[in-house]
Amino acid sequence: MKKLTLISTALLATTVLVSACGNGEEAAPTDKGTSGEKVKLTIWHNWSGQDAKAVAMRKILDDFQAQNKDITLEIEGLPTDGLKTRLKTVAAANEMPDLFVMWPDAMTKEFVSGNLLQPINEFLDSKPEWKNNFIPGALEGYTVDDKIYSVPMNLSPTSFIYYNKALLDQYHVAVPKTWDELMAAVKTFNDNKIIPIALGNKANWAAQSTIFSGLADRMTGSDWFLKAAKQDGVKFTDPEFIQALKKLQELSSAKAFQDGFNSIDQNQMRQLFYQGKAAMFIDGGWAMADVVQNAPKDLLANTHIALMPSIAGGKGDPQSTSGVVGTGLGVSKKLTGAKKEAAQKLFYALSGPDGQQATLNSSTLVSYKIELDPSKANPLFVELNDLMKTTKITPVYDAKLSSAAVEVINNGLQELLMGGSAEAIAKKIQDSQAASLGK
Repeated sequence: MKKLTLISTALLATTVLVSACGNGEEAAPTDKGTSGEKVKLTIWHNWSGQDAKAVAMRKILDDFQAQNKDITLEIEGLPTDGLKTRLKTVAAANEMPDLFVMWPDAMTKEFVSGNLLQPINEFLDSKPEWKNNFIPGALEGYTVDDKIYSVPMNLSPTSFIYYNKALLDQYHVAVPKTWDELMAAVKTFNDNKIIPIALGNKANWAAQSTIFSGLADRMTGSDWFLKAAKQDGVKFTDPEFIQALKKLQELSSAKAFQDGFNSIDQNQMRQLFYQGKAAMFIDGGWAMADVVQNAPKDLLANTHIALMPSIAGGKGDPQSTSGVVGTGLGVSKKLTGAKKEAAQKLFYALSGPDGQQATLNSSTLVSYKIELDPSKANPLFVELNDLMKTTKITPVYDAKLSSAAVEVINNGLQELLMGGSAEAIAKKIQDSQAASLGK
């Protein structure tokens, strides 16, 4: 994926086509669809939690149902890891729901290859003021052979350190900007019976997406990873990748994470932070919606964010975070006629200008040009938004590797954190990715 180096300026773009939301075909949905037929739509999503983003998206679904009596929605909400597993299962049987939350790059390409999706070019082109208001590069992860299959409903940088400044100040710990400073902070908090970094890796993608993708880029640089993903002259058994694995293992060996980190999820992880038991946790930008909604007010006032620290000798840019443009909606290849029209209507309600604004209002970054009003946003979200103005996004591993290799690296990192061999795990990743590409 092309680096989204222009994200910083686009996040606070000054041109917003607000007028499009209130004129002609952009008006709020009416009770009757274009055809007037009564239709039933199935939609699967991952807005099942109590974070602000999930609440906002479910409200859009409720409002859409109330405003469109001729369209009945059958809605199924699943946690992210559960949704990914379920989608892969129904994809194998060619039994996709009508609309479903999906991910850019690897998942999109695999579903297109399986002839499961239909492109949205014609629908998108019919609303140029919508299509042209996405940030540069936003549609690339959903484009295959010049056909566009979705648009991002958010922006997903995956790796930030959320820290409790009150705890850092209490134990005279500076916000770590280098690896050595991070390791020193880990020791200080352990000495004082505070969990240095809360981790919830029960859903085994978490360590890969939120920690390792950013950490590995610090070591190898993005160009190396993109070549390794394509098996283009470099391999995951190369020394720089093995060193990245060992850096992650170094954190675990130093007891940076609490006991049992592979048996709790991200919500439980954040609870350790909310309860003041952990000084830090590492998570994506999506965690912001949960933090501002559910963290105790006194702790929220002391919570700040930082990037992964630099690593001496590493080839990556320290002013970066791993990530992708956000999730999109897939449209089943089977939809035609009135059902397709209804699906497009719901698609636009969730990912059109109003949906993008609702997402931004839920303290969630978007891949869309909307100006953030700092006076109406939580200060921590303003801090994140400002940080992204000077931060570029580098590839996240599970967006670029094959599904088989993603499963291998996710399981491998769990093994690594429990003391497994970095070299052996690197070989498994290399063999899996090479086999997926027939190399």
